Amino acid sequence: MKNLLIQSATILHPQSPFNGKEADVLIVDGKISEIGKKITAPNSKTVVISGKGQFLSPGFLDINVNFGEPGLETKEDIDTGCLAAAAGGFTAVALMPNTQPPIHSKAEVSYLINKSQNNLVDILPIGCISHNREGKEMAEMFDMQMSGAIAFSDGNRPVSNAGLMSRALLYTKSFNGLVFSYAEDQDIAAKGKMNEGVMSTFLGMKGNPSLAEELMVSRDLYLAEYNETRIHFSTISTARSVDLIRKAKKAGVKVTCDVAAHHLVLTEDELEGFDSQYKVKPPLRTKADQKALIAGLKDGTIDAIVSQHTPHEIEFKNVEFEIAAFGIIGLQTVLPIALKAGLSPEMIVEKLAIGPRKVLGLAIPDLEVGNSANFILFNPSEEWTLNEESNKSKSCNSPFIGQALTGKVKLVYNNDQYIIS
Repeated sequence: MKNLLIQSATILHPQSPFNGKEADVLIVDGKISEIGKKITAPNSKTVVISGKGQFLSPGFLDINVNFGEPGLETKEDIDTGCLAAAAGGFTAVALMPNTQPPIHSKAEVSYLINKSQNNLVDILPIGCISHNREGKEMAEMFDMQMSGAIAFSDGNRPVSNAGLMSRALLYTKSFNGLVFSYAEDQDIAAKGKMNEGVMSTFLGMKGNPSLAEELMVSRDLYLAEYNETRIHFSTISTARSVDLIRKAKKAGVKVTCDVAAHHLVLTEDELEGFDSQYKVKPPLRTKADQKALIAGLKDGTIDAIVSQHTPHEIEFKNVEFEIAAFGIIGLQTVLPIALKAGLSPEMIVEKLAIGPRKVLGLAIPDLEVGNSANFILFNPSEEWTLNEESNKSKSCNSPFIGQALTGKVKLVYNNDQYIIS
């Protein structure tokens, strides 16, 4: 591995004495060799990168990602998914168990970990709460955690049985496990295709009301409080959900939550043309919900931003809106979306690098001499276009395809490997 010297980058790392300052960083044999001003390259083979006007931060971590492997590799396999993750600035991704078979035993967890060894992007498997994601009986959560599962979720399926969710929370408490809740009351949501409101009425589409999410948030907050356990809400989307979690945090409930990046810049108004690329779940909500989500990020109620990367083959999206699959790819667009939402580089680092690791109880990669390098360099003002050439995912189901985006990751370094773009 060649030595690497980054010159004049602005450091964004809360734990570093160089935080907020411009500095050079020298990497030798995968480790941070020197941090300071006007560092000289040790030899002619050193790769030198100008970081002027750019930010160097810990590698991003996405805690809600869908790859197809195992079983659905035509959507996304580990190799292509990791390429997309690296292009978006992620040095680690937590994989949801929405696969065939689901990640519901130590065998699947071990497969993912072994398959992704020696990769630039670290793979963190999320195991199922229930066997086969059926919501009937608990999966082998302790065995999965011992094999490397980082948390537990039924992915894009809610745990409708309150008793099962309560038992899962209590059981994982014994080994400090973390349960992710996908908040949706399926009886209320029914078969809604978009947010229930003015736009769904105008279009004559079956709506999925915000109440479906808020009822489940309320239920699981009570269960976490009753069992005195941690809980994490994945991809909240409504103003009331933000308010419920904000109040629960103030009351001492051990709750964290995240928001999908696309909910920060897109609303139900995008669906007027029945474009299935905007069909996601939770559905795009109202402008009021959007404002509340951004406010929740800024006041600390929402701990992390996720991509909710959900790849699909073209035949699942290039169909009538009514029957199109939910979800978009998002690993490469999180940074420009966060910038478009008005978040500062400092807050972006907090919600994409620091917050997700705190949610999972992982150490934040230190930017210190002698430590292994795990960081990215990004330019918040560089424009680029997401197209067939720049898209690293196996799938292309994104409403941002063909659009000019602002904010680009220039360097990703992890596990003694790096990519420069």
